[in-house]
Amino acid sequence: MRKIVTFLHVRAINACSTRGVLACGGLLVPCALGRSGRRFLKTEGDGATPVGIWGLQQGFYRADRLLRPGSQVPFLALRSGWGWCETVGDRNYNRKVTIPYASAHEELKRADHLYDIVIETSHNRKPRIQGRGSAIFLHLARPDYGATAGCIALSLRDMRKVLAFCSPKTRLVIWPPSGVPPNALQR
Repeated sequence: MRKIVTFLHVRAINACSTRGVLACGGLLVPCALGRSGRRFLKTEGDGATPVGIWGLQQGFYRADRLLRPGSQVPFLALRSGWGWCETVGDRNYNRKVTIPYASAHEELKRADHLYDIVIETSHNRKPRIQGRGSAIFLHLARPDYGATAGCIALSLRDMRKVLAFCSPKTRLVIWPPSGVPPNALQR
């Protein structure tokens, strides 16, 4: 059995970088970040990856395309009709919803492969604050590692490697450009 890591560390060269490196123990893998780089004060639609320490809540995977990832993180097979609410002011903001859904949402069972494996993070979960960002996921990267809307993205191969070392106790640390630990800078 593999040793579970306590932290996954994400760093990048500067605050505006859309690419970074995720460290999982001694394993270093490239990752894509938000189109606006990293920010402490995340707002809905800003395209930034939120600096901080986030839990890995649960994962979803496309059972019609892949085998369940080998990980201690709990996974559910994605179903048609699952979405994620991104409408500020909606009572289900930053929550999984059933679609069709009246407010703006993101479909989880996508035609592309970005959410073939997707892990919900604890960003803006407890407390859930309207407008502070929704759907901050760890998911699969585009082949060119193009920028995300604020998520962290890895290749399928690297995602499988990293998840093998993860459990619900693993924390995703998005480091600020200063290099000062996120918990020392947060209120």
